Amino acid sequence: MSHISRDARKTLDLLRFRADTPGTKNRNHLNNAGAALMPSPVIEAVVGYLSREGEIGGYEAAAEANSLLEGTYDSLATFVNCARDEIAIAENATIAWQRAFYSLSFGPGDRILTASAEFAANYIAFLQVAKRTGVSIEVIPNDASGVLDPDALAKMIDDRVRLIAVTWIPTNGGLINPAAAIGRIARENGILYLLDACQAAGQIPMDVNALGCDILTATGRKFLRAPRGTGFMYMRKSVLEKIEPAMIDLYGAPLTAPDRYELRPDARRFETWEKNYSVRLGLRAAVDYALDIGLENIEERCNHLSSKLREGLRGMRAVSVHDLGTPLASIISFTVNDWEPSAVMAYLTDKGINVSVSPPCSTPVDAYTRQLPPVVRASPHYYNTEEEIEAFLEAIAGIAIVDGLLG
Repeated sequence: MSHISRDARKTLDLLRFRADTPGTKNRNHLNNAGAALMPSPVIEAVVGYLSREGEIGGYEAAAEANSLLEGTYDSLATFVNCARDEIAIAENATIAWQRAFYSLSFGPGDRILTASAEFAANYIAFLQVAKRTGVSIEVIPNDASGVLDPDALAKMIDDRVRLIAVTWIPTNGGLINPAAAIGRIARENGILYLLDACQAAGQIPMDVNALGCDILTATGRKFLRAPRGTGFMYMRKSVLEKIEPAMIDLYGAPLTAPDRYELRPDARRFETWEKNYSVRLGLRAAVDYALDIGLENIEERCNHLSSKLREGLRGMRAVSVHDLGTPLASIISFTVNDWEPSAVMAYLTDKGINVSVSPPCSTPVDAYTRQLPPVVRASPHYYNTEEEIEAFLEAIAGIAIVDGLLG
């Protein structure tokens, strides 16, 4: 899948990546867990297609670019190691996740097992379905490092467990849940496994067969570097054949007679007829760009930069790092003594450094358990430089000087 060998990892062409990324000229962008900077091929794919729509018409441009658009499914299938018929494209990861989840059936006494750091949007859906059906929601315990404990999960399994639904890399906290180990337990027990891979896509390699998941959903805008408003879903063929989407239209389920419809045989039964074609081409360009670099190479570079940033923060007495687990993702959550996270973010913005603030409501169970405050979130990517990490750390260290001047 990658065009760069493992031996070439240390010679990634950083100059090329930055030349391909216009945003690096304007900002020190450490908000890739929010929305990464798009590379030029992605921007050109979107803008070029929109220009063509303006020149010849929307339907006509789609027909002209049909082979390119169809290739998006091939690129995504390569990206997660599945068949193209197992891929559906969505407007975002939440919609992809909801289309899958709300198509499942639950009843009183059924159990959904999830992670303590599950993303809020997913957890809200669990609560709604629990209210409607009587299904119970149970949080899988963590191990001593704060990561989901596969042994604890194995002990929770019984014949009432209908779904294991886990966020692989949560929105904050840096941890990486053991997705493949969860998959092995799900497979051994014949339990459906839904994996939210939003923060994983574009940051680490993803192989749905090695992961053992039945359904995987992800966004384009984060580490994958695709446009906002893009996402996708993988659904294993054997599962797909048994599930009718909660909502269908004439694209996902064409009429075969005035009183009959037939579901598409592929995962596109979860799609609708109208689509934003321009950003689909942007999504394909982003996936192809990542594949060309190699996800193992990206992961190694992200590990290097995030470790440098995290250790720098841990060396500051006024800073508390709120990350859990080993290994850690390229998402660092921290607070600065006597500073509101929003004030830290504003201070860094004034210095041309992009970060974000993650509120406790993003991961409600984990935040309540750990009594987490809002945290500043820094998330470097492979196109960031060591000098940008140093500039960030110097800026955080400079907060003490600002306090002295204001005191």
